[in-house]
Amino acid sequence: MQIEPYNPSHLDAVIRLSLRAWTPVFDSIQKAMNADVYQTFYPDNWRVSQQKAVKDVCAAEDTNVWVAIDAGATVGFVAVKLHSEDSMGEIYMVAVDPDFQGRGIGSALIEFALDRMKDAGMSIAMVETGGDPGHAPARHTYEKSGFELWSVAKYFKKL
Repeated sequence: MQIEPYNPSHLDAVIRLSLRAWTPVFDSIQKAMNADVYQTFYPDNWRVSQQKAVKDVCAAEDTNVWVAIDAGATVGFVAVKLHSEDSMGEIYMVAVDPDFQGRGIGSALIEFALDRMKDAGMSIAMVETGGDPGHAPARHTYEKSGFELWSVAKYFKKL
């Protein structure tokens, strides 16, 4: 497995692997969240909004994106935003194809991103994820990479 800079030829594979990787996550979110709030967040199906989010991140000028390649196939990606004003690097988005999960690819992408942040002069790294069961593998990967949880409570109410 190697990690290389994203280019537009990777987009379709990144979208496909992301949607596959995030299916159990969104199933978990749907079970954990109030149904009306969930429907408001994802009125056209979560896949529509997430596909757009991935496209936007990959095209964003303020985001650095790298892909994991294994046997010629794109099997994961990580997107990083640098917040120079507070010397913080943010792992904005990360996914690994379910067929390749459990092989250390997510951890390698995280470590690669952290090294790029250090190279860019950042002094702190941040990543956000959900507290629901579907995000447990992500939380495990972040904690294994040395991230420490800072609890934040978000409340939602359908109006």
